[in-house]
Amino acid sequence: MNIFEALRQEHEIQRDLVKKLVETHGDTEERKKIFTQLKHELAIHADAEERHFYIPLIKKDMTQEKARHSVAEHHEMDELVEQLEDAEMSASNWLKIAKDLEHKVTHHLDEEEHEVFQMAGKVLTEKQKLSLADDYNKAITKNR
Repeated sequence: MNIFEALRQEHEIQRDLVKKLVETHGDTEERKKIFTQLKHELAIHADAEERHFYIPLIKKDMTQEKARHSVAEHHEMDELVEQLEDAEMSASNWLKIAKDLEHKVTHHLDEEEHEVFQMAGKVLTEKQKLSLADDYNKAITKNR
């Protein structure tokens, strides 16, 4: 498995959870459970991805700007998660923020898969793609 396959697997988990989150209603156990799962998945993914994908890309001229942009998007998602934590789950603005988060997550993952992966494929060696995947998967497993 290379780094792109490893990241895509995690992306599908995030897509599924954020989609389920915006389909929930009110201050329910289901909403709390899905939000807690999503928050955890986003956090462990961002941490492992920044260490084992974006740091190597920031070191390359061709991918530096895209890598920095993606890291900035992680922070934007963190801010939306914090807003959700601060809002009442039963309030109407909670769902609006959750939909903003869904849009941001989906945009980020699509951009990563359609733009960043192509550029990264040109600057990383085959050996790097495999070793980064191994390091990334170990980090995810350790924190899951």
